[in-house]
Amino acid sequence: MEVNRMHRLTRAICVWMMIFCLFALPVSAVCEDAAENEEFTEDSADNVEDSAPVVEDIVLEGDIIPPAYPVPEHISWLLDIARAELGNGEDRSGKTKYGEWSGDPYAQWCAEFVCWCVDQMDIRYGTAHLNNTFPQYSATNVGRNWFIRQGRYVARTGFVPDWGAQWYQGETEQMERNTYIPQPGDWMFFSTIASGDTTHVAMVEYCTRDVQGNVYVHVIEGNNPDKVQRKAYPLDAWYVLGYGTVHEVAATTLRSGNFGQVVTNMQEKLILLGYLDAQYNTGKYATLTAEAVARFQANESISQTGIAGPLTQTRLDECVKEYYRTHTEEWVVEE
Repeated sequence: MEVNRMHRLTRAICVWMMIFCLFALPVSAVCEDAAENEEFTEDSADNVEDSAPVVEDIVLEGDIIPPAYPVPEHISWLLDIARAELGNGEDRSGKTKYGEWSGDPYAQWCAEFVCWCVDQMDIRYGTAHLNNTFPQYSATNVGRNWFIRQGRYVARTGFVPDWGAQWYQGETEQMERNTYIPQPGDWMFFSTIASGDTTHVAMVEYCTRDVQGNVYVHVIEGNNPDKVQRKAYPLDAWYVLGYGTVHEVAATTLRSGNFGQVVTNMQEKLILLGYLDAQYNTGKYATLTAEAVARFQANESISQTGIAGPLTQTRLDECVKEYYRTHTEEWVVEE
């Protein structure tokens, strides 16, 4: 009898200890174990469009990195508008005012949020930055591609697919990966799928550097998971694609098939120097543009590839400056 009573007591103690351990285990530990065991497949990738990377909350003790460029007044306005939205988000049905503004109240709304902020700035201050300084969009890749074609995009790796290598303005060497420190107001693009298509966008507020030298990008973002909030991401995180920039920070290789304002700008220089007829200032890098680039390269003793890389673009800028120095008859003097 005494032995049976001891066995029952021992089992009871074991059961209570198991229950205590289960409920005492931190929730974060349970989530981390689940995350480590979850496999990311192409099937699951279809369901993460317009969603933020899942990362642990980062407790940071570091110094704020001063901006490398002056912060324009409209960027201060824009960030103030974004900060005022912290905590706002989806109602119980999943609807947001940001999605409603863009035409779909139930849309995944990270892009809608940043675009809405620009629109509110334009309304409040009488500016016209939406579709000029910043794009208005909802679909995957559209926002990033808009910045690329405007000549205001920096890839984290220093290479833009379908375009080519990048270099900082005033330099000719390809930029090294993870060297650009994003500036206040930049738009940070993410991808968590194998295709590299954009899956999330956020607005940069500032950056910090910790005692180990690690840099973190602090953003304001929507749709993560259901409200506007602040978040910090490592500068060198694999899921960071790059940044749509407030300032013209870097140049990008141009080649056949590219199009946009950045191509238009180069065509204008080729026309000025007599390498391209004015009727072909189309913004499209087609055969005639490639041939004009090759003729310029031949005259400047640059390899004739028809691709406008760092040497070609740098020399083209120098020739344009020299042209204006020697063609004073084209100066315009206003009385």
